[in-house]
Amino acid sequence: QVHVVESGGGLVQPGGSLRLSCAASGSIFSMISMGWYRQAPGKARELVADITGGGTTNFGDSARGRFTISKDNAKNTMYLQMNSLKPEDTGVYYCDAAFYLDDHGTTWHTWGGQGTQVTVSS
Repeated sequence: QVHVVESGGGLVQPGGSLRLSCAASGSIFSMISMGWYRQAPGKARELVADITGGGTTNFGDSARGRFTISKDNAKNTMYLQMNSLKPEDTGVYYCDAAFYLDDHGTTWHTWGGQGTQVTVSS
């Protein structure tokens, strides 16, 4: 069984910072990619940022220049450092994680976490 758990959300004032973590555990091998998605009230889910197992990163327009994404392959954990936060960054942040299930790279699966709430408000 595989678990994906997000943490680090909370309430922060505009201009502040937060660091989100997403940890995958269970019967998994190497990371294919992990990504953060945001669901704001009344809006569609959108990509915030993602990172491949090889370290290639991709950012949504709203995150580019303010957020950084990183990973620790040994811990199967991904981090999202969010700086200069704005009220429009408010939402539930979900982690998606894609991992190989064997060491031959022939079988893979994607799991999602429960989400962590980020609220940017004065």
